[in-house]
Amino acid sequence: MKPARLLHLDGRTGEGGGQLVRIACALSAVTSRPIRIHHVRGNRQSQRGGGLKAQHVSAIKWLAESTRAEVDGLAVGSHTLEFRPTLPPTALEDRNFTIIAGNSASSTLLIFQAIFPFLLFAGYESRDPIELEIHGGTNVPFSLSYEYLDQVLLPTLQDKFGVTVERQLKKRSWAVGPQTRGCVWLRFQPLSRGNTLKLQEPWNKPVSADDFKLKKIDVSILVPFTLREPLQKALEDDLNQLFPSVDINFVVLEDSGHGSRMYTLLVAHSQTGLRWGRDYMYDKAWKKKRPEALSAEISRKVSKDMFEEVTICGVVDEHLQDQLVVFQALAEGRSSFPRGSEATDQVAESGVPDELGNLDTSLKNLALDNETRKDKTHEPSGQGSTHTTTARWVASELLPTVQWFNKGTICEGLGLSFS
Repeated sequence: MKPARLLHLDGRTGEGGGQLVRIACALSAVTSRPIRIHHVRGNRQSQRGGGLKAQHVSAIKWLAESTRAEVDGLAVGSHTLEFRPTLPPTALEDRNFTIIAGNSASSTLLIFQAIFPFLLFAGYESRDPIELEIHGGTNVPFSLSYEYLDQVLLPTLQDKFGVTVERQLKKRSWAVGPQTRGCVWLRFQPLSRGNTLKLQEPWNKPVSADDFKLKKIDVSILVPFTLREPLQKALEDDLNQLFPSVDINFVVLEDSGHGSRMYTLLVAHSQTGLRWGRDYMYDKAWKKKRPEALSAEISRKVSKDMFEEVTICGVVDEHLQDQLVVFQALAEGRSSFPRGSEATDQVAESGVPDELGNLDTSLKNLALDNETRKDKTHEPSGQGSTHTTTARWVASELLPTVQWFNKGTICEGLGLSFS
């Protein structure tokens, strides 16, 4: 068999960061398509430094070992990476894995995102589930948190694609304060050979006003003990003003153990099962601020972000939309996770609810046209954040038979399976 042609990717494309690297290596491992990425994380030069980070090296090293890949440039700081896998997911016999990230600031959840697509298709004759432990950071900047994974991403994968992942936070770890590695444990059943990933409901299911009637908002607070009570009160006040008659539930109240560790997650649930997450990891100077003033600042920020997220009337939140792209591309048939228009200027400026006054406009924007218009995928484009449009571009480069329509709101997936 003629070897697959090496695919060249410019790491400066779109968001130009680690997401591009993770998706490219994940899909390369799934499809055995060799890739070469130049200018790795090229858009991060002026912010956090370009090149591979420790978390990327940990994930790619594991993928390389599992696929017996030939790899060049696999080192922290490397600006060029070549990855040539030789074994498909179904060749993976082991069912138990432990990955230790390069340092405690390396996100366990981003490592999981990079290897999960490969493991999802690693069905084996034994039909045993896969168990995975990843050691590293669980609440670090520029990454989804364990709480977001647990309360938003994984429940959505179960609802939409039937993918069930058991999980447990064995030990929490932060990028600030005393450094220790945390640990997350996950167990799931990979797809059996011959099976495809499938959407669990009609892809063109109508969206109605009932989808945006909120049932409850779950709140997770991980802050120093002295901040817990004032932050809880501030959130109750702000959320009750923005979302009257909606139940506010504090599901996680945890002492973060250090003054600089402050993380808050809000997860809004609709009457029909939609969910949206907005979080805030405080990263500003805090030592001279009184607990009440600091709590008010955190609460205003995350509460307003949540209100604007819900007001947009998308079926997923901004971050969830880009995280679902890989699964859409690999799945069989069509799927659609659109987001509505931006919040009205009046609401964005005032932060005061207007009974979702732009709901009619947003619903019209969400409505799926009878006519589908095929998108060009030679560059990031379409609806969504830069992360979302970049994810679609990478997926289309690795999976050229995948098609996107109507500015990325509809995906015709590959329907990948292994015999």
